[in-house]
Amino acid sequence: MGWSWLVVVLVLVVGAGLYVILAYNGLVAARQRTGEAWSGIDVQLKRRSNLVPNLVEVVKGYAAHETEVLQQVTQTRARVEGKGDSVGERAAAEARLGGALAGLVALAENYPDLKASQNFRDLHASLDEIERDIQHARRYYNGAVRVLNTKVQSFPSKLVAARFGFGLAEYFELDSPAERQVPGVSF
Repeated sequence: MGWSWLVVVLVLVVGAGLYVILAYNGLVAARQRTGEAWSGIDVQLKRRSNLVPNLVEVVKGYAAHETEVLQQVTQTRARVEGKGDSVGERAAAEARLGGALAGLVALAENYPDLKASQNFRDLHASLDEIERDIQHARRYYNGAVRVLNTKVQSFPSKLVAARFGFGLAEYFELDSPAERQVPGVSF
């Protein structure tokens, strides 16, 4: 009878140990997917940021007196380059840049020669493509965050996450409904 209790306890200890190992490895994998997904967003945001000076230069040639809009885009891009501390800060900065770019594209509507320019059309098409890529990367990142956060908050993996220092990841979201709207440009 004594051996059977020892076997049961041993099986329980080994089972618990295996669960901890599997839960830990699952949490590590989820954290790595979240990091990979953030890297994908970062690449797309960098592509957009690199496109901005070219777009501004093309618009400058046609709309030289629209310096306020052009300066806003340039200043906003410069501020985005310095952001990277947290997902929330980066999301807010990128939302401001997106709004400034929307204003720049809306400005082009008032300049038929600019809209007809092949350079502008090419840059605008690139910007559209990058914006779609950012949306896809953001959805992938937020999905990876959801998986990680679910593992961190679900029982019993929550116990393993707390023991080994796994925390919740931050979603990449726009800050406010105002930032979600395309800004209007009036003359």
